[in-house]
Amino acid sequence: MIPLAKLDGLIERCAALEAEMATGPDPETLVRLAKEHAEVEPVAKKAQAYKDALAELAELEEMSKDPDAEPEMRELALAEQSELREALELLVNEVRVLLLPRDSADDRSVILEVRAGTGGEEAALFAGDLFRMYQRYAELSGWKVTVLQASESDLGGYKEIVANIVGKGVFAKLKFESGVHRVQRVPETESGGRIHTSAATVAVLPEAEEMDMHIEDSDLKIDTYRASGAGGQHVNTTDSAVRITHLPTGIVVAVQDERSQHKNKAKAMKLLSAKIYDEERRRRDAERSAERRGQVGSGDRSERIRTYNFPQGRITDHRIGLTLYKLEQVLAGDALGEVIDALITEHQAVQLAALESDAA
Repeated sequence: MIPLAKLDGLIERCAALEAEMATGPDPETLVRLAKEHAEVEPVAKKAQAYKDALAELAELEEMSKDPDAEPEMRELALAEQSELREALELLVNEVRVLLLPRDSADDRSVILEVRAGTGGEEAALFAGDLFRMYQRYAELSGWKVTVLQASESDLGGYKEIVANIVGKGVFAKLKFESGVHRVQRVPETESGGRIHTSAATVAVLPEAEEMDMHIEDSDLKIDTYRASGAGGQHVNTTDSAVRITHLPTGIVVAVQDERSQHKNKAKAMKLLSAKIYDEERRRRDAERSAERRGQVGSGDRSERIRTYNFPQGRITDHRIGLTLYKLEQVLAGDALGEVIDALITEHQAVQLAALESDAA
């Protein structure tokens, strides 16, 4: 059972936020209130539905036991009780999931990095396939994708590609994509028809916000240099490329895609901020072992998380033992949501189990 006092508190808080927003506060306060209200309202609505169902069940139980009630009314009350108990079971699970501790970064946009791993040119082609998969999924989700940095291979793949994906709740959906993705297929570069295995690494970093950190200028080493394109194409004649080193952490980022040094520096700072913020999050997570128990996989980028087997048309996520024979649909971005939803459901189940274990 869920403590009713906790649910009452959420319902009252939601009402209080709505009342405060209706008073016409200043813009800054309104933004803060609206953000909290957006988080509380879904839980408060489900909590109210749960309380209403409990009250209705109590009335039906009373009716079914009333000796003065008509037999037909008592039978009807008993039948409705059975249906309502099933509905209550679903509501309980929904409320419990909504009450789970939330990752503070879930609502944020992300920096997505895809890098070719072992496998040479075939790995670069696979990295391109993965990036296009995420790009399509982002489009279907109504998110905006902006490439920050890309290094193309000779055959049109990517040695690495870094993009900013902007939208609400992007990190919540994509955070379990970090890790090593493995592909098994006959490469375009292979004339003998043999199946090769290659890999690409994906990293999903929540975008840092100004309030997260303050980066001192004195902690940065900024170098500019002349950008170079693949095969000597699109070479700038000015030093527009920017490399920034964060001295305290040793994190280095470089951006050369724009012809403007100013734009490259802005992109590089966005990427650097995300990397510093991600490193700090990882340090805190490592210190909170209890939180680690509530995660699907470790988020370690060296962890092999998924295999894409082309001969069998099969995709397997090794963390949750999920296998789908929808390889083309997943890589097209259309069925990627099925994999992501399964990962989120498993993550929630692990969290619930951990909470029940702690409460026992």
